[in-house]
Amino acid sequence: MTCTFFGHRDAPAKIKPILKNVIVDLIENKNVNFFYIGSNGAFDRMARELLKELKNTYKINYCVALAYIPKRQMGDDYTDTIYYDELNTVPYRLRIIERNKLMLEKSDIVVTYVAKIIGNAANFKALAERKGKTVINISLNM
Repeated sequence: MTCTFFGHRDAPAKIKPILKNVIVDLIENKNVNFFYIGSNGAFDRMARELLKELKNTYKINYCVALAYIPKRQMGDDYTDTIYYDELNTVPYRLRIIERNKLMLEKSDIVVTYVAKIIGNAANFKALAERKGKTVINISLNM
């Protein structure tokens, strides 16, 4: 099974242990073995750090889906990233939204941190629910 993440850019660090518990549960009890992560904000950063750590313990894979082709700098590591070529035809300001749609379509389960009813995280949580995806909102565990 496959999972993706949507959360607010300003997600607080205190949710990291909750997020880790959810990811471990998905791996151990729901047979999730592949994860898609965005690359924008604190929530995505936490998920990436946790998956990188958990990959040493579990047989899982993940990739960070980029909305933009980065300008490479010395020392940057993009070994765990993917860029969807179809984003090249999307206007620059809409690429995060289109990237999120692609991740959602490829996923069975969606983990969110949605504490506000506005913003893209809330919009994608609602879209995932409408599409019948399993949605786990960790803001409810706080």
